[in-house]
Amino acid sequence: MTRCLLVDDDEAIRTLLVGYLAQHGLQAEALADGAALRRHLPGATVDVLVLDLMLPDDNGLALCQWAKQQRPALPVIMLTAQGDPLSRVLGLEMGADDYIAKPFEPRELVARIRATLRRGRAVAAAVPATELRFEGWTFDRVRRQLRAADGTLVALSTAEYRLLAAFVDHAGQVLSRERLLELTRLPGGDATDRSIDLAVSRLRSKLGGSNKAIRTLRGEGYLFDLKVMR
Repeated sequence: MTRCLLVDDDEAIRTLLVGYLAQHGLQAEALADGAALRRHLPGATVDVLVLDLMLPDDNGLALCQWAKQQRPALPVIMLTAQGDPLSRVLGLEMGADDYIAKPFEPRELVARIRATLRRGRAVAAAVPATELRFEGWTFDRVRRQLRAADGTLVALSTAEYRLLAAFVDHAGQVLSRERLLELTRLPGGDATDRSIDLAVSRLRSKLGGSNKAIRTLRGEGYLFDLKVMR
């Protein structure tokens, strides 16, 4: 049975969703705030996290990023009353796999959970269980982990992971922003050229801050200029 962890400060919503998910074969546990999530998640068995953006004691975006650092492969669905594109983009860039704007129908959440889990299984099945190496870095696509030469684990948001995967798959090729949007777009995402530039900047910083790995070609796009060993 799929195990869902729900974090929302509204008790009525927690009660409603736990009961509704159970009726549809999903085992659900609910928490009221960010502190409870930080205590509970490290030792919990969870298949998907449903996280409210607006919590009384913590920032939902920061919690999403923290959860992804704890469990890189854990799908996160954000619940938000903020329906503007910027909030959605920020959520996806912080590591969320999907989002639902409040108010929503509980059956939509069930559908989103199942779709997110299907995508995760499809990616795991399609990606060979191998590590890729370049310039001392090790990129494990299955575990969604980036490791430095000294063994330090570098956390990647969902946007950064998808961007790095696109670059290593097309190493030595110039990729325009439009092509990168195609390769990294998530369902429901409203990514823009600007969001690509920001993700490249963050990824470049995590790769040591040098422009050597990801070169900017004015008027053309970006080039991952490192040899990838499979």
